[in-house]
Amino acid sequence: MSDPVNVAQLPVLRLKRNEDRRLHAGHLWIFSNEIDTTQSPLVKFKAGELVRVLAHNDRALGLAYVNPQSLIAARMLETWTIPDAKWLVTRLSVALRLRERLYPKPYYRLVYGEADGLPGLVIDRYGSACVVQIGTAGMEALKPRIHEALSQVLKCEAVLFKNDSSARELEGLPSYVETALGSFDRPALVIEDGLEFDAPLAEGQKTGWFFDQAANRRTLSRYVRKGARVLDVFSYVGAWGVRAARGGAREVTCVDSSAAALELAAANAERNGHKIIARKGDAFDVLEDLAKQGERFDVVVIDPPAFAKRKKDLPKALAAYKRLNKLAIQALADDGILVSCSCSFHVSAEDLQEAIAKAARGAGRHLQILEMGGQAPDHPVHPAIPETRYLKAYFCRVNDGLK
Repeated sequence: MSDPVNVAQLPVLRLKRNEDRRLHAGHLWIFSNEIDTTQSPLVKFKAGELVRVLAHNDRALGLAYVNPQSLIAARMLETWTIPDAKWLVTRLSVALRLRERLYPKPYYRLVYGEADGLPGLVIDRYGSACVVQIGTAGMEALKPRIHEALSQVLKCEAVLFKNDSSARELEGLPSYVETALGSFDRPALVIEDGLEFDAPLAEGQKTGWFFDQAANRRTLSRYVRKGARVLDVFSYVGAWGVRAARGGAREVTCVDSSAAALELAAANAERNGHKIIARKGDAFDVLEDLAKQGERFDVVVIDPPAFAKRKKDLPKALAAYKRLNKLAIQALADDGILVSCSCSFHVSAEDLQEAIAKAARGAGRHLQILEMGGQAPDHPVHPAIPETRYLKAYFCRVNDGLK
């Protein structure tokens, strides 16, 4: 149990009238314009400081950590317990139970921020190695305890703090990559449905691997016919492409702007007994070249990075999704399958569907949406926080005979 004296001594963050309604509904974020700055001036708080949150009428709402430099000025912790290593051990253990129920092997996202009751914290597990990504000042203040708790729960042999995400800039935090335990000089092993991959944890994108797409890659297997030609755009280290090769594709082309990523994609294919064609270049340029050459594929996967990291980026992002999907559709053979993804929260499922529809009309082709996928269950959605649902994957069929 928490020490009530310690809790009582915490500084108070008071909200304006009626600004506690969203918190009562279960959301965990407090925006700067919701705070009664006449009684709780933000300038008096330190970034990452633990506070007691009170409604305007003094009703206690819980504990949060605050950051006066961020638009999201505070994040609730759904507890009255002072966060320490013991508290973190409990949260990590609860998260671990879910993943062990879902996955036979220890390759998954262990902690997914708010959805696991740990706002601003992401942990990916690669066997005995873990990559930790801290995105908020509050979690940065808990960094030593996070390491301690992680060691207790998993007894990790290697721990990497990959604290270089763009979210840290919004929190006023420095960007860095730090090896806390073990070595990350070589790529780490990832096992997904019997396939083995090397993932570059220290130098790679995000935390090194995209566990969130695992379920959608599994779905892809149903749509790859024996002898198919497959194009994997924004391929990174070949997760989609290698999956297609195992599904019976006779030819898989991986497109990425990174030569290092394509080298790993080729090595990952060979590791699993397959081969890919690696093509380095800008995705839009490569797709345009393929269209000019009259190339046609049975399956095209487009899994781009987030085009809309902020709400104000949405108009340009939607134009980019439309153009990208149009180019992809033009590269498809009749009866071909398009897998169109977006990891931008600000691009809704409806936005992406509309972009795909406009792209199909622009390409002069008939399109059917077969199914839609989202993030894998190791990225659970908090029911009161729509921001925790971000990944969309549309599986579509092009059939010109229906025009």
